[in-house]
Amino acid sequence: MEEVRMKDTKEIVNKLRSDTDASDDELRSLIEQPASGDVYLCRQADEVRREHYGTDVYLRGLIEITNFCHNNCYYCGIRRDNAKVERYRLSQDEILECCETGYGIGFRTFVMQGGEDEWFTDERMCGIIHAVKEKFPDCAVTLSIGEKSYDSYKSYFDAGADRFLLRHETANEEHYHKLHPTELSLANRKRCLWDLKKIGYQVGAGMMLESPFQTTDNIIEDLRFMKKLQPDMIGIGPFITAADTPFAHEKSGGAELTIRMLAIIRLMFPYVLLPATTALGTIDPMGREKGLQSGANVVMPNLSPSRSRKLYNLYDNKAQVNDEASKVKSEFEKRIEAAGYHAVTSRGDVLK
Repeated sequence: MEEVRMKDTKEIVNKLRSDTDASDDELRSLIEQPASGDVYLCRQADEVRREHYGTDVYLRGLIEITNFCHNNCYYCGIRRDNAKVERYRLSQDEILECCETGYGIGFRTFVMQGGEDEWFTDERMCGIIHAVKEKFPDCAVTLSIGEKSYDSYKSYFDAGADRFLLRHETANEEHYHKLHPTELSLANRKRCLWDLKKIGYQVGAGMMLESPFQTTDNIIEDLRFMKKLQPDMIGIGPFITAADTPFAHEKSGGAELTIRMLAIIRLMFPYVLLPATTALGTIDPMGREKGLQSGANVVMPNLSPSRSRKLYNLYDNKAQVNDEASKVKSEFEKRIEAAGYHAVTSRGDVLK
């Protein structure tokens, strides 16, 4: 029986590699397969990433600009109603200092991430983007600051922002409402992603795996939505519990499904920029390496000041909150090389 199952898995993987798609039933079979089937799947995904990107792994400098957020997502450690969070926000000068540090050690992409903080008005945000681009014109600026209006996104783009990351988290309406309060809507989340595409950003979407109430059908729906969207970047990672949230006592996800999904996504989206995330490295000490060997080709070392890095707790026990930027970069480079790849600090735009 196991041999028959392995044969079926190989046939599905081969189809997925050649067609970049498969039926819902075939995808369900891959997603729910025993771990023994992952070896072939991950090997094929690695071959596809090498066809498109060689052994290059792009390093992005992550700057967590604020942990204020007006949203109240049930899974998030910096949700509005978590009164135990020590809040902070970085000034423009502090953000530029992070970029200066990153530029000095080779980074050519800066990712500014934060909660939906109303203090960062469009005027302030555009001023920061313009200042970064003026000082570091050869660098890409990526934003990950949540849901905004079309006009806000357009103003950031006009100021010089190149990319925008906005994980949709789940493409299923019912599941979305189990993870978020009623004032948030999946329709608006999707509207934001389509607006970003229309404006001309390199756009990142993605989902959280093994979140409470998630089913395999939900994951397939995520893949179908992304097939329509055709994002340039896809960020996925396991759900990890966060203290003092409604989901604090739920079970965290593991590395196995995330690694399997990285491989599936690489086969379905051969061109995509695909991070091995901090969450994956948090849930498994070798998670990033396993992710790279399964099709991922981006990692994001943290450039945030050490004092604020400890406070940006989206989930518990986040990896590498205490290390200096240069040390983190050096460690990433060594681990990437040891895994059989080559660390690259160029802009690393999507290759379509």
